[in-house]
Amino acid sequence: MLLRRRARMLRWLVCGRFGPVWMWKVLLFFIAIGFAGQLLGVIFNKSVQPAAHSIFSSPEAQEPSLGSCRSHTHIMFLKTHKTASSTVLNILYRFGEERNLSFALPLGYQLGYPLSFNAHRVKGYRGPRVVEFHIMGNHMRFNKTEVGKVMPADTFYFSIIRDPVALAESSFAYYKGVAPAFQKAKGLGDFADDPMKYYDARLHNNHYARNLLWFDFGLNHNANFSIALAQRGVTLIRQAFQLILVSEYFDQSMILLRHALCWPLDAVVSFSLNARQQKPSGMSGSWVGNIAVAAAGIGGKGGPSQAKTMPNLSLTDQQREKLRQWNALDWHLYRAFNQTFWKKIDKFGHARMEKEVALLRTRREELAQVCLRDGGRPVEAYRIRDKNIRPFQSGLVKILGYELQQGLDNATKMACLRMIRPEIQYKDLLDAKQFPRPPAAQARAGQHRQSLLVAAEGSFLRPDLSRTGSRLLGGQTRGRTTEDHTASVV
Repeated sequence: MLLRRRARMLRWLVCGRFGPVWMWKVLLFFIAIGFAGQLLGVIFNKSVQPAAHSIFSSPEAQEPSLGSCRSHTHIMFLKTHKTASSTVLNILYRFGEERNLSFALPLGYQLGYPLSFNAHRVKGYRGPRVVEFHIMGNHMRFNKTEVGKVMPADTFYFSIIRDPVALAESSFAYYKGVAPAFQKAKGLGDFADDPMKYYDARLHNNHYARNLLWFDFGLNHNANFSIALAQRGVTLIRQAFQLILVSEYFDQSMILLRHALCWPLDAVVSFSLNARQQKPSGMSGSWVGNIAVAAAGIGGKGGPSQAKTMPNLSLTDQQREKLRQWNALDWHLYRAFNQTFWKKIDKFGHARMEKEVALLRTRREELAQVCLRDGGRPVEAYRIRDKNIRPFQSGLVKILGYELQQGLDNATKMACLRMIRPEIQYKDLLDAKQFPRPPAAQARAGQHRQSLLVAAEGSFLRPDLSRTGSRLLGGQTRGRTTEDHTASVV
């Protein structure tokens, strides 16, 4: 009996051993796979660690905290001329592209300018609010009624202005070849001494020569100045726009904008685009101080053979005062919104503003070191090896661009490229993403773009007059008029 019991136990143990062997083998196989996976995971994580800790995704880039607000994604930016507006538009382009937002893009490169804006100038527009557009920002002559047909009701409206004397200097330099009033004058001082000697309101492109801000806001820039008229215009602008930035205080403007839109700090960090060379040859000192943002709306080609003679922009104090009188409507507008701007900073807190501006400038320098060759020093267009990021050249000034740093990983390179991509090329990229076309159509579109740019040299994109109408929009300055921005604007 005892022997039989032991025999059964032995058979059970022997059979049991063969049974679990396969199970153990399977178990060991999965254990080996798990161990290998962990090992590969550690190796993989080490290989991608630099990207995970990229300067573009560091927690510091999101500071200081904005609290629990919600980011605005419906935005209308009135892109005024010669006010650093091309740099602002790049910020909007980057934000929208990174988040796959839709843009209210022009059929060409401007939204019917210089005619009053019409909704049908927007590519893909099919009726009032039929299609959702998130961001609108290309050059237009403002018309709130027509813009309201395109943009949602909760859209945030903002724009940027500049001291009319500095704006006149930039406008004269850039548009001397196309504005008849400037063409006839030997220099800006000559024009300032007797504007009516050169100005004819009936001539195309002469709007660049008088009250250009007033014109861009959709108002009658040739109206005779009166306090009542100027105040009505300012009231109309206040009713339409939640925020008016001041280009002389560009960094402070970016902080106010970031808080108004509830955007992270990196979203408003920028490099100056459409910068013009201040000196005929050679540059010294800080690269930031040697450039000026030329917000012309068209930003190509350029080479050492294109000799350009800088126009005479010298002015006496008396001539500066004459330019303020000539641009009296713009001067009133500037003083009113400069005062409003500083009231906003008073409310924001000066110490808080100084802290955030310092963070913004630090980030700009950090990103310049990461993204750009020579620490971000701008170069003439023909020196930029990548032809796809050469800024378009027009007028009598040289528009500068940037060279990307070598050896960047793909993610960083793409983020850096967004920050320096010229306006025309960026608009074309967004257009191709939003309205994809077959390769043959893309080639034809590229040829059409070249023809538009050639036309732009002579006419600054003269609009099709048959497509839209021309209906218009039916205090003491605070003592802060010195330039205080990192990118001096032209």
